[in-house]
Amino acid sequence: MNKSTILLLVVIVAIIGAAYYLVQSVQQSANSTINGVVAPFQQSNAALQTQVADLLHPTPTIIPDPITIIQDVKSLARLETIQYTVEKVITAEIGQGNFSFLFGDKLLFVAHGVVIAGIDMSKLQPEDMRMVNGVLNVRLPAAEVFIATLDNDKSYVYNRETGLLTHGDQSLETNARQAAEGEIQKAALEDGILNQAQINAETYLFKFFGALGFPNPVFLK
Repeated sequence: MNKSTILLLVVIVAIIGAAYYLVQSVQQSANSTINGVVAPFQQSNAALQTQVADLLHPTPTIIPDPITIIQDVKSLARLETIQYTVEKVITAEIGQGNFSFLFGDKLLFVAHGVVIAGIDMSKLQPEDMRMVNGVLNVRLPAAEVFIATLDNDKSYVYNRETGLLTHGDQSLETNARQAAEGEIQKAALEDGILNQAQINAETYLFKFFGALGFPNPVFLK
């Protein structure tokens, strides 16, 4: 191989190398340009998706009115003597006919509530307390339920089934909650909460009157 041939090969290799370097530089420049153009569109698309998500699943904003009106103030003399914690499953449903698979709405609501009972001592009148042969006779007011309410932090919808052509009745859960409060109180009453409240009140007041100097008081029925 003569010198001319070798020189020609060197020139060809140099040209190929220069062409490869030029192509790589152009590709890198093009990629940088594309990324610079596409990035703002990607950011805009992400922002648009966030806005759409906020529209479809808005987060409620609670703004209490700064003005508070006190409607009534009462003095209470309630002696709370027992508390029940009750859990009850409530089924609420609507449209459960032949076309329930289209228009039906059904939910299972697990209600967790508290029932408190006791004696309202403000109902105790002077004639309800008498001394008979040195013994204090007391006729206490009947026990009553003071509070029967749901614990909203522990109550929840366990399951809900809606028809193909309905999004569900918005008032169904509200109705279930209202029914649950009544059922919780009913369960406590059936279990004898008032009787136990009366017994607990007499036990407490027996010690209380004894400390005041009236030992062994008698509670009249």
